[in-house]
Amino acid sequence: MAGSAHGHTPAAWTGVIISFIGFCIAGVFMVAANQVGFWAGMGVVLLGGVIGLAMKGAGLGMPKESEAVAAARAAATAKLRA
Repeated sequence: MAGSAHGHTPAAWTGVIISFIGFCIAGVFMVAANQVGFWAGMGVVLLGGVIGLAMKGAGLGMPKESEAVAAARAAATAKLRA
């Protein structure tokens, strides 16, 4: 998994950090029995996903793999397994 560099982009890190902060906010307000604060925290979680997708759309995410690269990866994997 580490060889694919999955998720090692500014878009992924930003989205996860914002979502984590939202989970923390929601958790604190859930313990405090405050429904408004809980749902505000869940809104921050969703905001993290939206910001991550927007950053990916702006080119800060993983580039899509071309057909040639995907075929070469599949051939190399098949060769290693044989």
